[in-house]
Amino acid sequence: MATVLDLFRLDGRTAVVTGAGSGLGAGFAVALAEAGADVVLAARKRDRLREVAATVTELGRRALVVPTDVTDPAACEALAAAAVAEFGRVDILVNNAGVSHTAPAIREDPADYRHVVEVNLFGAYWAARACARVMGPGSSIVNVASMLGLVKSVLPQAAYASSKAGLIGLTRDLSNQWAGRKGIRVNAIAPGFVETDMIGEMSAETLGEFLRGCSLGRTATQREIDAAVLFLASPASGYITGSTLAVDGGTSGH
Repeated sequence: MATVLDLFRLDGRTAVVTGAGSGLGAGFAVALAEAGADVVLAARKRDRLREVAATVTELGRRALVVPTDVTDPAACEALAAAAVAEFGRVDILVNNAGVSHTAPAIREDPADYRHVVEVNLFGAYWAARACARVMGPGSSIVNVASMLGLVKSVLPQAAYASSKAGLIGLTRDLSNQWAGRKGIRVNAIAPGFVETDMIGEMSAETLGEFLRGCSLGRTATQREIDAAVLFLASPASGYITGSTLAVDGGTSGH
């Protein structure tokens, strides 16, 4: 007898994860495999992707490594084509590839600003467009935005904040275009600070300033963000589209 937990299963589905070589993206790939999906792993560095692929196959799922530069529209088209060639379908896209840059706006190099927006916003658009062309009804796109697309930052991060705010807007528009006509749901998550290597490089003072506005007063675990992605990727969120789920410990609620 089926239960509500079955709505979170992804058996027989294929998920594409960008930025899957490390950090959040690697965790998302493993979580999707744990839920039953075969996973297409995309990032620029093949070696890191192979390590994640090994974990996916240990879970009994199939993995495909596709080195991809998401800032190149043709590379994103090739990624979608490779997924279909290997697995016959694309059901889920997790747009996770992203970079950050911290600098006062007046002194920020234009090339640095452009690079952040090209990866975080343009890259998500190119990947979504490529995958939407081969996705069928019931598919799901999950864009990984940030709480800094919703609230101000302690540090000067104009490029990162604007790219993530843009990604939230892109999520609404693509959902409006594709949900009814193509049956593809498009949502986003806006994570707060997560226990990753990037946080480990941040000073305790700076992290404390960021967490001052967090109702839960702590960073998130990888698994807590994994669960949010799995929810939006799976049939469990079948009546949700065009939404951004803040997974930030209450920071954006202030």
